[in-house]
Amino acid sequence: MSTSVRIICTVPETRNGLRISPDSYRDEGLIYFHRTPAENQNDKKMIHIYTGNGKGKTTAALGLSLRAAGAGLKVYIAQFVKGMVYNEAALIASRLPEIELELFGRDCFIEHTPEQADIEAAQAGFTTVKKVVASGKFDMVILDELNIALYYRLLPLQEIVEWLNNFPDRPELIITGRYAPPEIIEKAHLVTEMKEVKHYYHKGVEARKGIEW
Repeated sequence: MSTSVRIICTVPETRNGLRISPDSYRDEGLIYFHRTPAENQNDKKMIHIYTGNGKGKTTAALGLSLRAAGAGLKVYIAQFVKGMVYNEAALIASRLPEIELELFGRDCFIEHTPEQADIEAAQAGFTTVKKVVASGKFDMVILDELNIALYYRLLPLQEIVEWLNNFPDRPELIITGRYAPPEIIEKAHLVTEMKEVKHYYHKGVEARKGIEW
C-alpha cells in the first residue's frame, strides 16, 4: 500500500518538476496535490561537500540531518577534530533518536602541529565510519570537519579517496570543513563553497551559545 504525501505549493502549475495531478484542487491561491515518496527520487545517493572560509558548513550539514530525521531517515554524524560537546549534541541525544552523533577529536581545536593523540582520534573515527557505512543501517552519514582532518594530515588522503571510489549507492554522504582537497571534490556530486564576506568575529565578538556552539 503506497503512502501519499500532501504538498501545498503556490502557483505556478508545476514545482520541482511535479505536474498538478487531476485530483488536485485550488483553494485561495494554493494548489494541493499528491505524490508518493518515491516519485522523482534517485535511488543512488549523493556525495555533498561544504567547504570554504565562511561560516555555515557544519550548520548546513546539521540542517540536512534535521530534514532527514523529519523524513524518518536514520542519520550518523562523525565530528572529526572537535572534542567540545556542542549544544546540538544534547538535543540529538535527548530528542532525536533518528540521529546518532560521535566525537573523534580532543578537547581543543587543532591550531598548530597535531599530536599523536589527534591522529589516533581521527583514525579511530574513520575506522568507525567505515563500519557504519558498511552496516547499511543509516540513510545519511555526515563527516563533519573531515577536510580539516585531511588538511592537518590526521588521515591519509589516498585512503579516503580509495574509500570514496568504492562507496556504495547509499547512504547520502556529507563532508564538511575548509580546505577540501581537489581529489575529494572530484568525487562529489555537489560542492558548495561558503565565502566570508563579513564576520562579526573580526570585531571581537566571541562564539555565542546557541549560535556558534
